[in-house]
Amino acid sequence: MMKESVHASSKGVSTIGPTDPAYQQCIMPDCAATFSVDETYAACPKCGHLLDVLYDWDRLNVPRSLSAIEERWARRDDPRCFSGVWRFHDLLPFAPADKIITIGEGQTLLHPSNAVGRYVGMKPDHLFLQYEGMNPSGSFKDNGMSAAFTHGKMIGATRAACASTGNTSASLSLYCSVTELMKAVIFVGSGKIAVGKLSQALDYGALTLQIAGDFDDAMARVQDISRELGIYLVNSVNPFRLEGQKTIMFRVLEALRWQVPDWIVVPGGNLGNSSSFGKAFFELKQLGLIDRMPRLAVINATGAKTLYELYENQGLRWNDGHPDLATVDAYSQKMNAEGLRASTIASAIEINRPVNLLKCIRALEWMDGVVRHLSDQAILDAKAQVGAGGMGCEPASAASVAGAKLLVAEGVISPDERVVCILTGHQLKDPGATVAYHSTDQKHFEKVLGSRGVRRAAFANRAVAVSNDVDEIIKAIRLYS
Repeated sequence: MMKESVHASSKGVSTIGPTDPAYQQCIMPDCAATFSVDETYAACPKCGHLLDVLYDWDRLNVPRSLSAIEERWARRDDPRCFSGVWRFHDLLPFAPADKIITIGEGQTLLHPSNAVGRYVGMKPDHLFLQYEGMNPSGSFKDNGMSAAFTHGKMIGATRAACASTGNTSASLSLYCSVTELMKAVIFVGSGKIAVGKLSQALDYGALTLQIAGDFDDAMARVQDISRELGIYLVNSVNPFRLEGQKTIMFRVLEALRWQVPDWIVVPGGNLGNSSSFGKAFFELKQLGLIDRMPRLAVINATGAKTLYELYENQGLRWNDGHPDLATVDAYSQKMNAEGLRASTIASAIEINRPVNLLKCIRALEWMDGVVRHLSDQAILDAKAQVGAGGMGCEPASAASVAGAKLLVAEGVISPDERVVCILTGHQLKDPGATVAYHSTDQKHFEKVLGSRGVRRAAFANRAVAVSNDVDEIIKAIRLYS
């Protein structure tokens, strides 16, 4: 079963006190063990499943409406109001205001894109791109890292660790470097990290350990080491990190003038985003701040489609907190027996054993969701269209656009619905894939992309070779522009 190892603080297991408005709770209703926010666990110490951060909303200062939060946006001289995470503090109130860590994360853009909408098959003004590449480290991870670091400060952590395909390591390293609160320890698999992302971790001064194996191996080892050495773990098994990632949806609603879209489409990797998005909308509905929830589509790469196989092919469901764990166990054993490893050009979602699997299927239940998978060819073609529309993204981000296109073709998404595709990371996170796709050098194309099953660059924008002659240059401009 895909359960996570326990990483407990030295304080040991404790339960919440009678006056604690924020607490941690096991996601499994048959356990439902509760713990103080002062404790640090990668999983429930009693049953081994994941934890949520929950709130006694009746005892907290809940906003009367979502628009009531807007006045904070004008107070840009206050770092907590400037932050696209912490101006929503009332909706993730686990930390005192004086413990909040922010470096200006969340200054992101919801971009209406008719160019990409035409490619997807949407009517004008119905497709939106939520561009998380504008975060300080260039990806959505900064939303969660800000919240995790805040919790780390609360408990006095001095070292933080993660396993990463690239973006988590970049974000962790950046927060360690800027805040000087903790030292970063990064676990990456052999050859399984884009150089643009690795360069960030190295440049920001993190201790980077490249182990033999892939992300799933690195994830197992970082949990072992964090538990052994008492290091604060910031992967998305950390429930406080997912609290920060909820705010991506708050900013989407803010940009849509607090109107709920019809669909949220998100790449599926470790499934932290889809899990946190479900929790965000569930809580907003619970609080009466929205009257309905959007539908959720989680898009896997074909080379890393565990969620798709379990959810769409084998019928795994949350079932009100009683999922068929034997199905998960059997699939995990199948992967072991067949030596299945994730393989996709979309390195950020190159994960076969997503640690938030159960939280994600819970979100899919709450949001009437669907799961799909797409080839690297489809992902890179969609990436080229996102770039041509002016919002360049890393390959994994484009899975959301490729997925929306597939769902429109299937008739699942209607062209007149409002769809938000999440672009998780900046284009320069993996420039090698972009350059190879548009390259005039066929050997370079084959070397970088051919092994991933990519056979053509349908939307390549190749450089035009021209002699160093004014007349020839003018002729080329007239011919090609």
